[in-house]
Amino acid sequence: MNDGAARQRDSADGIGKGESAVRGDGSFFWSLVRAAQPLRRHPWLPDAIGVAMFALALALRFGVDDVLPPGFPFLTFFPAVILTTFFCGLRPGVTCAVLSTFAAWFFFIGPANDMQLDGQSLLALGFFVVIAAIDITLIHFTFSAADRLRTEKETTARLYENQRTMFQELQHRVANNMQFVAALLTLQKRKVGQDARQAITALDEARSRLDTIARIHRQLYAPERLDLPTDQYLRQLCCDLVTASGTAGITSKVDSPNLPLSVTQLTTLSMLVAEIVTNSLKHAFIEADSGTILITVLPCGPDRYEMTIADDGRGLPPDADLSRSDGLGWRIIQSLAAQLGGKVELASRVEPSRGTAVRVQFTVA
Repeated sequence: MNDGAARQRDSADGIGKGESAVRGDGSFFWSLVRAAQPLRRHPWLPDAIGVAMFALALALRFGVDDVLPPGFPFLTFFPAVILTTFFCGLRPGVTCAVLSTFAAWFFFIGPANDMQLDGQSLLALGFFVVIAAIDITLIHFTFSAADRLRTEKETTARLYENQRTMFQELQHRVANNMQFVAALLTLQKRKVGQDARQAITALDEARSRLDTIARIHRQLYAPERLDLPTDQYLRQLCCDLVTASGTAGITSKVDSPNLPLSVTQLTTLSMLVAEIVTNSLKHAFIEADSGTILITVLPCGPDRYEMTIADDGRGLPPDADLSRSDGLGWRIIQSLAAQLGGKVELASRVEPSRGTAVRVQFTVA
């Protein structure tokens, strides 16, 4: 617990550092960058402001034309291009720069040269274009870097939140499973009595179920399996159970939609499927060289599904009545189904003497 808390504090410190990096330690420049972001995302307002900034710069240049000596045609256009690019974005900045270049030549350079472009005029225009291009490029890359930093900060915060949620969920699930194991051992103890052979069998069954729980946990919390569709997840779970049982020739098939299950519900459903499939592997295919276990999930109402787990093994005896059975496995299955807000029952088979089918109805919260 202390190690987990320390990891959480370290993650929080990392996020805080990321936020400080994006803020630039609260500098005025990064405050302006953040303030400009909403305007830059507007669909048309930045272009309108860019044209307005050009018009304002042109008016100011005409206003100071009488007091300026010759040779300052771009004086008011430089700030307009820089401010437009910074607050409005790349396209408005380029538009303002192009309009400023044309206006400077047409109104302040061309008339002095009879509207002809000589070497000095080209040099002046080229100087303005190069400086404006450098300013626009630097501002554009500054905002691109700010966007990347913001995206990385949001990703880091989201990953931290997911990690924290997963850690809390894992703690909760482990605690619940420990309670389940304690209840399981209590049931086994009541069943054993004074028979030593039954005690050995009970311990073997408890060990098998603990192995199953551990296998389910590895599947649920493996990063590469977090986003698996339900059918793929159940298929991998069944393959693991068949492999662990050492039963050769048994195949499993799963036909299921992708269910919107929480981790808690998926854990309970996994344990339910594992208990039923394990019973089939243990009892249905004795002295059989091959067999099939089929899992089918179908919707049966709003937020309700019906899952059928069927095998083509030797089937139950004709007089078997699991509803009156006091077997531990059936009681566990009923308990897990109840946790899912559903019920479990034997389903009828086309060939009553061939195979067993268990139907479970449950609710997706």
